[in-house]
Amino acid sequence: MAIGGKAVPLSFVAHALAVAGAVMVLVWCIYFLGGLAWEATNKALIFNLHPVLMLIGLVIIGGQAIMSYKSLPLRKEVKKVIHLVLHAIALILGIIGIYAAFKNHNESGIANLYSLHSWLGIVLISLYGIQWIYGFLVFFYPGGTLGLRSASLPWHVLFGLLVYVLVVGNAELGFLEKLTFLESSGLAKYGAEALLVNFTAIVTILYGVFVVMTALSQPPPEEDYGYSAI
Repeated sequence: MAIGGKAVPLSFVAHALAVAGAVMVLVWCIYFLGGLAWEATNKALIFNLHPVLMLIGLVIIGGQAIMSYKSLPLRKEVKKVIHLVLHAIALILGIIGIYAAFKNHNESGIANLYSLHSWLGIVLISLYGIQWIYGFLVFFYPGGTLGLRSASLPWHVLFGLLVYVLVVGNAELGFLEKLTFLESSGLAKYGAEALLVNFTAIVTILYGVFVVMTALSQPPPEEDYGYSAI
């Protein structure tokens, strides 16, 4: 399916929301939670890498990769490379972000994989990797036959959007889980930090909505964007 809106204006809104979301999660983790670190005596600083890398990586850069086919005024071959590279960056940052959570738990004596958020995280990063590998092999190198590519494209788009929507949903679970822990430890429920986390979650949802809308919208008619409607 496709919607009637134009891709480029929708993508501009998404870009603005991406900047806002990245700034907000950095302010939260650096200003309110004390900073970011890979090695630290304060193990919470290690965990702070997790929301930053997951939001900026899988959600924001992953969303930019999805929108690239519809919003960039470039040749199809160039956009294919951009799409592939951005998804690779998102995947790498996502893997590092998940590892940071495991590293924090292991060094703090906290159990791993006890929540729905963590279960979905492992499933989704695996599906994201499978989607990237399949796209690389079929659409980039060595490349499938024309028939295989034509048959695979709608499903590749559909599966990619589905995984992305679930990634955004799981990010919301992560915000909720972390904020619940903080509030249980005494954080004011209507304080500045709690409001910042909630508004960051809202911006994340809105960004995901505009990414999907851009992916399902109409590119400028003079361009061959090569991103067929579902």
